[in-house]
Amino acid sequence: MPADELPETFHVTTHEQLRAVSNLTRHRIMAVLRFEPATITQIAERVGLAKGSSSYHVRLLERAGLVKVVRTRKVRGVTERYYAMAARSIVLPDPGEGGPDVLMRHAVADLEASPVEGRHVRMAHLRLTEEQFAELGARLQALADEYRELSNPSLPDASLVFALFHPARGQQAEGEAK
Repeated sequence: MPADELPETFHVTTHEQLRAVSNLTRHRIMAVLRFEPATITQIAERVGLAKGSSSYHVRLLERAGLVKVVRTRKVRGVTERYYAMAARSIVLPDPGEGGPDVLMRHAVADLEASPVEGRHVRMAHLRLTEEQFAELGARLQALADEYRELSNPSLPDASLVFALFHPARGQQAEGEAK
């Protein structure tokens, strides 16, 4: 199934689905399948897993409805399955105040595992009106959407993660008087 035929979003709603996406290995498998279908062997090679481990994790993702078989073919009497994401994007539930943010934990793990050269990491502390805050959030989302549309599966992967948030009350910028 071509990527343009996929549903736009898949909302994670069950405990089984949340457990499936919470695992870093499965997160990385979904990243492999983000742009094009792949077999268990291809997934194992790209993620650096044994085929058995790759198969196990893909089965859990498939059972949770996050990935699906989109094509099969016979190779030396064996049916080879090609897996793809069930939707263009996965929407996770809000972790709630103080809860672990699975998406950000995976993003940090991916960032730490990435080569240092070519990284663009910045943090800015801002003071904005609610209108400016909302506008910035919308602009960041529009920019991410624009570049997602420009993505070409033949090019190397790049990840964009952003978090625009109000710090918890009581957190102050370093050096700010209390």
